[in-house]
Amino acid sequence: METKKSKEANIEKMRFPIGLTALLFTGSIVLASFSFTSGLERDSAVLTSENAVDITFIEVNDKVEPPEEQPPQQDVILPPTVNIIIDSNKTDPPKPPIILPPPPPKVKVGPPIVVEPKIYEWVDVEATFDPSKIVGDPTINKSTNPAVAMQSWIVKNVKYPQSSIEMNEQGRVYLAFVVEIDGSISNIVIERGVSPDLDREAKRLLRNMPKWVPGEAKGKKVRTRCRLPINFTLN
Repeated sequence: METKKSKEANIEKMRFPIGLTALLFTGSIVLASFSFTSGLERDSAVLTSENAVDITFIEVNDKVEPPEEQPPQQDVILPPTVNIIIDSNKTDPPKPPIILPPPPPKVKVGPPIVVEPKIYEWVDVEATFDPSKIVGDPTINKSTNPAVAMQSWIVKNVKYPQSSIEMNEQGRVYLAFVVEIDGSISNIVIERGVSPDLDREAKRLLRNMPKWVPGEAKGKKVRTRCRLPINFTLN
């Protein structure tokens, strides 16, 4: 039996429109896929450009390097620290009193030590009585021998002690003395006496004598030791 085709059921005529429709649909899908892909790439590019500064890549090194050997450190001794705490509310402590040392003890200063010149026993020129130094007695001849003038001066100035007169004391008193460089008499010593009263009177006469002419040694005036006897007699 032969199959017959109906004109209404013939689809040959619809092949072209159906193929065109399928082609358009496929092109739309391809175009849409390209548009979506370009949009993603554009968004990715924008995100990368905006956040390029803030993104940091850290490279992690998994390799562990052995630590370098450090030289041995020497112990450093630091000075002890002193903490000074100042309390502004507290007043300053009172200052200790000033204690002055006692004054040094006063040292008694005696008179200066004077080294007296040497006293000569033997000189080139003997010390003698000086008649020219007699004052207030015109009866004594000042131009006579010094020994005679001295004897006259002793007779004129002696004061015989009354106790010695009553006891009839007489005798010769021997005196030693020093004639200084200026002619004055010092260091009177009784070498041999008669009685205390007559010895005292002999020393008084010698102390009151006028200045002598000093002795000389090697052309210079020196201190000279002299000796003089004074004779006390009652008439």
